[in-house]
Amino acid sequence: MAITDTDGELGVQIAGPMGERYDEVLDAQALGLIADLHRRFDARRRDLLSERATRQRAFDAGERPNLLPGTAHVREGDWTVPPPAPGLADRRVEITGPTDRKMTVNALNSGAQVWLADFEDAITPLWENVIGGQLNLRDALDGTLEFTENGKHYAVGDQQPTIVVRPRGLHLPEKHVLIDGQRAAGAFVDFALYFAGCARRQLERGSGPYLYLPKLESHLEARLWNDVFDYTERLLEFEPGTIRATVLIETITAAFEMEEILYELRTHAAGLNAGRWDYLFSIIKKFRRGSDVLPDRNSVVMTAPMMRAYTDLLVHTCHRRGALAIGGMAAFIPNRRDPQVNETAFAKVTDDKQREAGDGFDGSWVAHPDLVPICRAAFDAVLAGRPNQLERLRGDVSVSAGELLDIASLPGEITATGLHSNVGVALQYLRSWLGGRGAVGIYNLMEDAATAEICRAQIWQWLHAGVRLDTGETVTRELVRQVLDEQIASLGDEQSFAAARALFEEVTLGDELPEFLTTAAYERMP
Repeated sequence: MAITDTDGELGVQIAGPMGERYDEVLDAQALGLIADLHRRFDARRRDLLSERATRQRAFDAGERPNLLPGTAHVREGDWTVPPPAPGLADRRVEITGPTDRKMTVNALNSGAQVWLADFEDAITPLWENVIGGQLNLRDALDGTLEFTENGKHYAVGDQQPTIVVRPRGLHLPEKHVLIDGQRAAGAFVDFALYFAGCARRQLERGSGPYLYLPKLESHLEARLWNDVFDYTERLLEFEPGTIRATVLIETITAAFEMEEILYELRTHAAGLNAGRWDYLFSIIKKFRRGSDVLPDRNSVVMTAPMMRAYTDLLVHTCHRRGALAIGGMAAFIPNRRDPQVNETAFAKVTDDKQREAGDGFDGSWVAHPDLVPICRAAFDAVLAGRPNQLERLRGDVSVSAGELLDIASLPGEITATGLHSNVGVALQYLRSWLGGRGAVGIYNLMEDAATAEICRAQIWQWLHAGVRLDTGETVTRELVRQVLDEQIASLGDEQSFAAARALFEEVTLGDELPEFLTTAAYERMP
């Protein structure tokens, strides 16, 4: 069903069904803000996406990123971002996850300091997920969020974490919201619906409208967001700097522009985050035509020299500028039937979080409530009663461009086991994504779109590099299809994988590597 805004003057068309309470989210203020942002900023957004494509052509020709000569004054300047906003000074444990009702309740009751409410990699952008997630945020802030499952009632307790929302990346459209006949950007839709509906609610609860910005590739993209924030604050009469944003440094190009990204966000900057899968996916994607071929993804751990250079530089940059540094994801899902699996995994999570705390990070991510105490203990031991360790400037850190790009130093091999794992995990994830779920438990790990991205990108790279596996086999389309057959046979129910297989082959076996699999997948959804 398609409807137009009630007064007919906004030029906004909702090309999707209007479910129960959708009008609470899609009110005149929210629709008007989406329309304003689209008309003022969407041309810039599309220009920036074109800049990504131009830069990719340079990388395909052998160019590599480096520090920008034109922004040396930013890197050499004496400036800092504002002190942490209310609710963001102590971020030692952040739990991430989708915004469906059950996961929202679980996250808010987890005991973490922050909940990353994820409208990006952890959800499928079905219309009902996009709008339902916004309703759940409102209900959580109003204290009315609850649900019943299998006869058991769940509600949110009194002690809730600070909510930080991650909107979609700049590249993704929202086909159910049309402005003057054009699709709105999913990023602007998510931001506008959240801000219009929740900003004042957040302030009333003693925090504010806070965001995580995903997949930025340059400081110019951060500048766009900063202008969006400035405009929105003026338009809706909020104090400048009310909005605060943490940027995920999950692309190799952004790793070379950390200081510039913080500088562009100015009074809105809260911190930076270091991940793994999206960062490695970006390295593969950017340098796909070169000779730098990554080994099995599971062998590229955060202690590898290239990854340590990236994380050390992030901590040093953040603390030098007064911003918080947030570490990466612990994705393990406890296995209720196998204590030995849990014991081994918990030990690895402990080591990982202790390393991050020892390196100077101010907090880190977990995907499951059972990991909250492990992460907290690691940071409690280092923070010793302080909310963060901003005073630890890491003056010992000096990272060169060569160290950030030292792919040759990565440990590990390219193996048949790695190929089978990539195919199997991507296939299972895509089936779930097309079925409406963006956060999926696979082999005791909570996987999101980033996992599927690196899985399919690795296979594409191995295929086009003519890589020879440890078994002596060369990666070819025929071999990948054979592995697909074997994985589907082992998982059973071939018919249920038909759509996922077709999508996998489209984004993995073509002559070109599509920028994002979610773009192609989204067009297959209602």
